[in-house]
Amino acid sequence: MKFRVERDVLADAVAWAARSLPARPSNPVLAGLLITAGDEGLVLSTFDYETSARATLTAEVTTPGTVLVSGRLLADICRSLPAKPVDMVLDGARVSLTCGSARFSLQTMPVSDYPTLPDMPGATGTVDGEVFAHAVSQAVTAAGRDDMLPVLTGVRLEIDGDTISLLATDRFRLSQREITWSPRTPDLTLAALIPAKVLGDTAKALAGSGEVTIALSAGGQGEGIIGFEGAAPGGVRRTTTRLLDGEFPKVRSLFPAEHLTIATVDKAALVESVKRVALVAERNTAVQLAFADGVLTLDAGSGDEAQASESIEASISGDDLTTGFNPQFLLDGLGAIDEGSVELAFTQASKPVVLSGHRDDGQDAGFRYLLMPRRLLS
Repeated sequence: MKFRVERDVLADAVAWAARSLPARPSNPVLAGLLITAGDEGLVLSTFDYETSARATLTAEVTTPGTVLVSGRLLADICRSLPAKPVDMVLDGARVSLTCGSARFSLQTMPVSDYPTLPDMPGATGTVDGEVFAHAVSQAVTAAGRDDMLPVLTGVRLEIDGDTISLLATDRFRLSQREITWSPRTPDLTLAALIPAKVLGDTAKALAGSGEVTIALSAGGQGEGIIGFEGAAPGGVRRTTTRLLDGEFPKVRSLFPAEHLTIATVDKAALVESVKRVALVAERNTAVQLAFADGVLTLDAGSGDEAQASESIEASISGDDLTTGFNPQFLLDGLGAIDEGSVELAFTQASKPVVLSGHRDDGQDAGFRYLLMPRRLLS
């Protein structure tokens, strides 16, 4: 194997493929990055039996071949190289890498021991990469992180015609984001439960791809796998991952059909106020929010401990109300909202609040964040 490739193109592709390498691989070869040089240029691949990454890039291939080397080491090396063409040559059991006056020699791993990458299912449709990445970043805000409840560590992706819905919950909060896309079949209806971390990393990595292809099998070959593909500097990037097993909770019904109290607040002012007041909140205690007479008053702390209170303007319609929330969960939801003003909608103090962006044109912002209240200390 022998080829030459531009340093920036190689470094970017290696970093992208190596990002999903397992920190503690069950088999040493799973820490490897598979390099295949052939007629289509270079193909860089990683796979840990759950998630695969495949980057195709343009290169001057003199001698075709395949080699397996340490992915993280190669990523570190490529990141440090000078801005000159990179030459790689397989020489026996080692690979030599030359870039300007810098030279490295890497030990190879047995290619025959590396697992076969899964095929990507047939394309289901396409979506704008930036829109998809932003929607995913909002949805994963509420995804669980407890591996003892694996179903809740995923994001449920629901396809209904030209609409994609993204839902996530950790039992204490719930996020929902809807976007439009271009399905291959107009009346398509599908659903998948995708690991939140993989989905978040993949969507972010493909944000600059322009159009991202989503491939989800409705049955048969590729069932249980979802794939994402997009253009990248010098080639194409593709990721596949296994879907999570289990039944995602039926959470849509948690969003109430009507509200008795609705408050509209400047988001930046609310964020800063929550951060300040929460400084005196003991661990696992709530920040109190009291809505009355056009004012939102935030309180934290009690008894002989430190206390804090702050008031900000709010436009309030409906009954006065006092409730409390985990301050970090509240900040997470506020941070996922794009609009400058946020709407907090309540049915009653003991029920969840629904946070959404407030738009002057009355249009739906597309993102909703439901947060369970916390018991207030007396």
